[in-house]
Amino acid sequence: MTGYQIFWPLLAHVALVYGLYALLGMRRARMVRAGSIAKSDYRENRGEPAKSLVVKNCLANQFELPVLFYACCVLLYVTEADNLVALVLAWTFVALRYAHAAIHVTSNDLRYRSPIFAAGFLVLAAMWVWLAIWMAMG
Repeated sequence: MTGYQIFWPLLAHVALVYGLYALLGMRRARMVRAGSIAKSDYRENRGEPAKSLVVKNCLANQFELPVLFYACCVLLYVTEADNLVALVLAWTFVALRYAHAAIHVTSNDLRYRSPIFAAGFLVLAAMWVWLAIWMAMG
């Protein structure tokens, strides 16, 4: 394969991150307009209201496990292991990140959020295993 296909899931994840930043800004602005919090309260980032805190936490989460996803995708490309198996795993990981984020910023129900996170964790592990197998056989 070795085209640019492996980078489309990365770009889809980047879109999620930008969407979460936009949602965070909208929720914060709405609360400031409603008078439930002062704009200056965000300077120290103390006492973040729950409606924006869940988005802030979700956004922070996009820079944890996904960092390994980015590294893996680049390595898959460099080693020419970016084939159909890698693509399916990459798109599955990103779809799970979207589902995880949707739950995180809405109900934030751990009964649903935790299994989706675990599934993404396992899919990403499979990507790394695939990369290791590819390099060992190459």
